[in-house]
Amino acid sequence: MLAVDYPFPVKAVLYVKDRGKITNSEYQKINACSRNTASNELTDLVERDILEPSGQKGAGAFYMLK
Repeated sequence: MLAVDYPFPVKAVLYVKDRGKITNSEYQKINACSRNTASNELTDLVERDILEPSGQKGAGAFYMLK
């Protein structure tokens, strides 16, 4: 877990930089949010051209830096 309390997009980007990818479940844990909130916020990061989806749907889905 990150030591500093960054806003959600920064936490996600730092997490992906450190680990190479992020899943919805990991996003939920680092941001203490629901599955729906994580999905919406990850979609927002994709739309902003920050993250790129893996192309998989469901349990195997993850996001990488664009």
